[in-house]
Amino acid sequence: MSQEFKMTAKTFKGLEEVLAGELTSLGANNIQQERRAVSFTGDQSLLYRANLWLRTASRILKPIATFRAKDADEVYEGVKKINWERYMSLNSSFAIDSTVYSDTFRHSKYVTYRTKDAIADYFMERYGNRPSVKLTDADLQLNVHIAADKVTVSLDSTGESLHKRGWRDDKQTVAPINEALAAGMLLLAGWKGDSDFVDPMCGSGTFLIEAAMIALNIPPGIYRKGFAFEHWHDFDAELFEQIYNDDSTERAFAHHIYGSDASFYAIRVAEKNIRSAGLQKYITLSQRPLQSLPEREAPCLIVTNPPYGERLEARDIYRLYDEIGSTLKHRFAGSTAWIISSNEEALKHIGLHPSTRMRLLNGDLDCLYQRYDLFKGEHKDFKQKIRG
Repeated sequence: MSQEFKMTAKTFKGLEEVLAGELTSLGANNIQQERRAVSFTGDQSLLYRANLWLRTASRILKPIATFRAKDADEVYEGVKKINWERYMSLNSSFAIDSTVYSDTFRHSKYVTYRTKDAIADYFMERYGNRPSVKLTDADLQLNVHIAADKVTVSLDSTGESLHKRGWRDDKQTVAPINEALAAGMLLLAGWKGDSDFVDPMCGSGTFLIEAAMIALNIPPGIYRKGFAFEHWHDFDAELFEQIYNDDSTERAFAHHIYGSDASFYAIRVAEKNIRSAGLQKYITLSQRPLQSLPEREAPCLIVTNPPYGERLEARDIYRLYDEIGSTLKHRFAGSTAWIISSNEEALKHIGLHPSTRMRLLNGDLDCLYQRYDLFKGEHKDFKQKIRG
């Protein structure tokens, strides 16, 4: 039986519980939610599967040392005590990313600089030579995390953030939603592929693609060019190939996904992304404004990310949100809609009562993510009906 070790999956604000659920499904042990992260234990197989399968994680770290330090010199001493030959050689290149939450340590760049010095001096004292620092595509990527005086040095098993799936075309719409956030929002909405899915303001198609991957149970990391752990000394290529090529968990999707947008350019970008992901069979696109959406007979799930108003006049953004509310009420009765926006005043113009509200962070914007149960008639009649 493979030896278990501790890992940390980094995520985005508000998605910690969703990520913990994903890790439970993967068979992780000792799961604990933290600030924008979830710690857990598992073996090498789980490390590979976590990178390949987790939809709401940004990276998977493997801690190799924890110690206390009051200043950057003590960080240097602590890092230098690590047995670096377990993880790299003179021929290895390395890169360091530092995150600091401390009143004592003011500059993360200085922490990075002292960590680099410690590793270089470790090898210089033994071999009279040092491995090279490489800012991109380094053989070993390291993470230094400081909270108050607690220093954790980890191997970054991921490399480029997991939210960068690999299917996105170079040309995109303005500020497309982060793929991991989109997947998290879909999972928060309870999406499993049990109905049709609609995004009436689909932009570059992120929700559409993530919804299809969840419905078909396609691992989100399948499109990536590679992972940082493939450069590690103990990389088990045979084990990873077995995990990567296992398609036994894929499932059929009996429904369909529909995306529309008023922008011709957005639809062209979405088409390229969907083609890149190989999901054209499951997703239908159309260029049309909200007002022209047809009335749906069967219930569906709607998740959308409308403009927040940064580039629109207030009256125009309020008019748009009025149209969103009217369209949802009159064209999607019986369905469920989820909408994210940082513009809380505009959300009021939807004119519908949210049954669920939660806070999420979209980039640097604090947003509300709200659920609307859609029905014909008055809200009080609907409440009476569901009470029996």
